[in-house]
Amino acid sequence: MACYTSRMSSRARPRGVIPIDPKRRFVVTIRESLVGLHGALIVAEQATYEAVNGPVGSVETLLDLLQYNPWFTWLHPISDLLVRIDHLLEDDAFEIAEENVDHLMREIQDLLRPSVEGDGFERAYYEALQRAPDAVLAHFRVRQMLPEAA
Repeated sequence: MACYTSRMSSRARPRGVIPIDPKRRFVVTIRESLVGLHGALIVAEQATYEAVNGPVGSVETLLDLLQYNPWFTWLHPISDLLVRIDHLLEDDAFEIAEENVDHLMREIQDLLRPSVEGDGFERAYYEALQRAPDAVLAHFRVRQMLPEAA
């Protein structure tokens, strides 16, 4: 996601340099890590779904399942979080406030708490991490970007 816009003068910055404030850079970086986690969870859930129901068949079918099939609804909180992050990053000229970053970090910390005793997302997330090493690595990448939970 390029943050350099045509409104900025090419004389103001050396060619190839993307002006970006540290908070925006952090949000972009954590978004990329969340996209990786989301993708790993989709792959893991697709494999489990296919083991029970047979091959999905196409990307279009998978997208339909992700949106509407109850099997995949537990993934929606991560999808929703990514949409909110995209809205936050939408306007390159808008400076991201420290409060927005703090709120985002708390929201991610609260969401990414797998629990064998949890309900809904927490339990499904725990189970996915038990069967998908790629998801565990992606989870770790996101968690290491966050401050220690209080």
